[in-house]
Amino acid sequence: MSEVFRWSRAFSVARKEVRHVWRDPFTLAWSIGLPLILVIFFGYAIDFNVRDVQLNIADRDNTRASRQFLQQFSSSQYFKLKHVKPGENVRRDLDQERIKGVLIIEPGFGRAVGAKQPTTVQLLLDGADNSTVGIIIGYVAGIQKAVQQKLYGERKIMPLQMKSRFLFNQEQSSQWFIVPGLVVIVVGLLSILLTALTVAREWENGSMELLLSTPVKPLEIILGKLAPYLVIVLISAGLVYLIARFQFGIPFRGSHLLFVGGVILFLTLCLAQGLLISVITRQQQLAMMLSFISGLLPTLLLSGFIFPIESMPKFFYYFTYILAPRWFMVISRGLFLKGAGIYELAEPLLMLLLLNIILVVVAIKSFKQDMEP
Repeated sequence: MSEVFRWSRAFSVARKEVRHVWRDPFTLAWSIGLPLILVIFFGYAIDFNVRDVQLNIADRDNTRASRQFLQQFSSSQYFKLKHVKPGENVRRDLDQERIKGVLIIEPGFGRAVGAKQPTTVQLLLDGADNSTVGIIIGYVAGIQKAVQQKLYGERKIMPLQMKSRFLFNQEQSSQWFIVPGLVVIVVGLLSILLTALTVAREWENGSMELLLSTPVKPLEIILGKLAPYLVIVLISAGLVYLIARFQFGIPFRGSHLLFVGGVILFLTLCLAQGLLISVITRQQQLAMMLSFISGLLPTLLLSGFIFPIESMPKFFYYFTYILAPRWFMVISRGLFLKGAGIYELAEPLLMLLLLNIILVVVAIKSFKQDMEP
């Protein structure tokens, strides 16, 4: 008759793993340093607000009205204007991708404005980067409205006016949108990597065979080895939270208890994924490659971190249902920015729990079968 599970043996394995981590300063520093690097890098590097748009100006009218028109562009702080000399090729810099656009004001602009007659201004934009062009067009539409009011005076008020008010992120800050999503990347990638590399290293070094010769049960080995990394990744998630609050000034409007519960659910699932990868590979290099492929790419591309899930093709939209990062992304941003409660987060929490149970069971069974002689 086989022995029953004992917490004392699992604690012994965990204590051995803690000593191993403590004797390996590189792993410890990497576990704490990677979250800091990711948060600082992504938090400052990713910015959806387009600024300092380079525009060449060909003012062929050179009147007071044209100068007032250009003043609206320069004072908006979105554009940097460079006047092109007469006779110079206005499209040369645009063709060589040195600038984003060319603004051309033809002769007669000031005369038409003085007579309160319609007139046109030509704007040539580099359409290769369609996402940037869309933002620039939005800027130009706002400037056009301000110019029309300044040069033509008050216009007749339309019977129906639509006014917009932004909720949850009034400043439209990219950092408020990006940094809460970094919790998903840091927790997911770090937990998968640490688990996969640790257990795979045991297979490579032959120390797993030594454990097989002891009375320690497979489940005791799993809990003992994963518990220290559970604590390490929780500390990393706490660091990301502190950086988000105090470095980037992002508010947290939800329940901290819900946040910790969501982190633990997601973290347990990622640890199970790392364990499954180690069972499949048994090699550190291959385990690292699979960890990056399965842990980083889905989080960046299919979780809603950057690209909205609602805009994806139907296949990928429904495929994201089986990806845990998609659900934890909703939880993290909902708690940080919206102050979502248990009812608003019921679906992502239940889906995360369901995926957690499935993957944990599969990982434990695979590990047990892999350890059988």
